[in-house]
Amino acid sequence: MPRTGHHVERAIFDLRRGVPVVLQDADTATLIQPLEGLQASRLEELQAEAALVVSRHRLMALGAAPDAHRAEALRLPLSGCGPLDLARLERLAFGAQAEPRVAALAEPADTGERGALALMRRALLIPAALTLKLTGAARRAAQARIDAGEWLSVESEAALGCFDNAAGLLKRVSEARIPLAEATESRFILFREPDGLREHVAVVIGEPGDWQPAVPLRLHSACLTGDLFGSLRCDCGEQLRNAVADIESMGGGVLLYLAQEGRGIGLANKLRAYTLQDGGLDTVDADRVLGFGDDERHYRAAVDMLAALHIQRVQLLTNNPLKIASLEAGGIEVVERQALYGRLNDHNRRYLSAKAERSGHLLDEVLNGDASRSSACK
Repeated sequence: MPRTGHHVERAIFDLRRGVPVVLQDADTATLIQPLEGLQASRLEELQAEAALVVSRHRLMALGAAPDAHRAEALRLPLSGCGPLDLARLERLAFGAQAEPRVAALAEPADTGERGALALMRRALLIPAALTLKLTGAARRAAQARIDAGEWLSVESEAALGCFDNAAGLLKRVSEARIPLAEATESRFILFREPDGLREHVAVVIGEPGDWQPAVPLRLHSACLTGDLFGSLRCDCGEQLRNAVADIESMGGGVLLYLAQEGRGIGLANKLRAYTLQDGGLDTVDADRVLGFGDDERHYRAAVDMLAALHIQRVQLLTNNPLKIASLEAGGIEVVERQALYGRLNDHNRRYLSAKAERSGHLLDEVLNGDASRSSACK
């Protein structure tokens, strides 16, 4: 992997520890400080000249007009935000309160600032950061810390493309036979992304030689609360087990268990979103308040896993058209879609309705009470 790729991986872990990183290009150097792990004393040092960089989704949540900016990332100079302590900074970054006056100060972010938000997302942190343009003595001091190994320097463009660094570099690590209640002939194959942060599992059901020419396939994003604990707030756990049973009934195939908790925002942010939902927001608006898009998942890893398993044609068990489009964009032929449902209950009705009405998921049958467990079982 190129040296810049290694630096991006190291930067992700520094940011998760609350350590600042310097993003550089030919003309500028930008210090980025994640909000998570930020100390009050550090805020005092930075706020006179720093800016808060947020996403367009977050800016709208702060009260900006829908067409106020077309930029995906915006900078808010802290000097114009009024009295600021750590608690108010966190409210600005991911609180539920609107602040239209502050939102009006927003300016389009530059490459380094957009790279900062990309790194925060990749690190599964709140997509917001303090940024400081380094010039003169401040830049020389930062370079001294970089030379001493205290801070890391990363090219801004490399940070901006951090979600592409793993493409084609997924590593097949280990495997074992794991009999499942719904499919006793199953094998787990673990794949690891090059930054070491995410591991994905291919659950291979049955013998590949017995599969249909278009392999039954489920892409399942990890859901700790639903898959493991049976949370009633979603239908994920039932979808997971139903998918295994359906693939078994279709003669075998593959379930890809992807490390994309909370539609890609991570468990910490998913729990924050749940708290916002308890305050009245639906799942889409809760994610937007935190600064995320409607769905932050990427399926490059799934395409690479299928390539490693020599699978090119699939029957996809999904209600999500985005998964079909993502696989097809990666060169996988989706010859058929099979619906896959969990049970509707009083706790997940609003969640499923929001997915259908706002994210285009194909859930009319389950929401209208007409669905059996899946079309494969009809």
